[in-house]
Amino acid sequence: MDSLTSLTSFVRTAETRSFVQAARLLGISASAVGKNVARLEQKLGVRLLNRSTRNVSLTEEGAALLVRCQHILEQLHEAESELTNSVAQPAGKLRVSLPVIGYRLLLPLLPAFSRRYPEIELDLDFSDRLVNIIDEGFDVAIRSGELADSRLKSKRLGDFRFILCASPDYLKEHGVPDSPEALAMHRCISFRFPSTGLLQPWELRDMKPHADVKAASFLTVNNIEASVRLSLAGMGISYVPDFVVRESMSSGQLVEVLPGYCIRQGYFSALWPASRYLSPRIRCFVDFIAESGLSL
Repeated sequence: MDSLTSLTSFVRTAETRSFVQAARLLGISASAVGKNVARLEQKLGVRLLNRSTRNVSLTEEGAALLVRCQHILEQLHEAESELTNSVAQPAGKLRVSLPVIGYRLLLPLLPAFSRRYPEIELDLDFSDRLVNIIDEGFDVAIRSGELADSRLKSKRLGDFRFILCASPDYLKEHGVPDSPEALAMHRCISFRFPSTGLLQPWELRDMKPHADVKAASFLTVNNIEASVRLSLAGMGISYVPDFVVRESMSSGQLVEVLPGYCIRQGYFSALWPASRYLSPRIRCFVDFIAESGLSL
């Protein structure tokens, strides 16, 4: 900041040919302007201004530096103006990465967001793969779980829990399990993480340590929506986030199995590249969905 202050003092003095006039423009004393310019000359090792009792004139080195400094200050002024306008009304394209089930979270919020920020163009990428936000040029990503990349900042958006669910027809045909152990006698639909190939563990109260439902797996999918659809069709019991089946359970198409036994909880976060200045587009998007709670 000292260098910028000295450069500004030099430019205004050179333009007005007066320390007094430069001081009036900058809102500081003439002696402060003179000290700033002297400090700049000392740093550069050259004389920039010829001083006399009546006027100030540029040296050859000063004239060359003035052109460059004027251009720098103009660019800074333009950048400040653009940022001020962006804060007043954020605009431009915003690339957002979401999990496939993210449409259930975000789409209900988009009409209100677009009305509030009509100049922001959203580019939504729905994928369950673990994208590299920085290398792939995303502005924001919405993901569940812990933050692993130190180059990213995050903001917690909303919590959810896992539940077991099945269709009334399935339960009528196969019975209702009354304990985690009883799941071994049922058709269980397992979920395999696309990024790791590992199966989603079913974390249930009173389940024996390291026990799972692999022996009871009837189907394995790598898409949560597919798991829900299969349960709706009466194919078996799914272990899914509660918000994914909220509508189906409200309508009675799906019923919670072993209520109170699921102990796993999760949360979604917004992630964005860590930088000194947060883009107004990113800020308003993250703040908006955080305030909305993602309807979880």
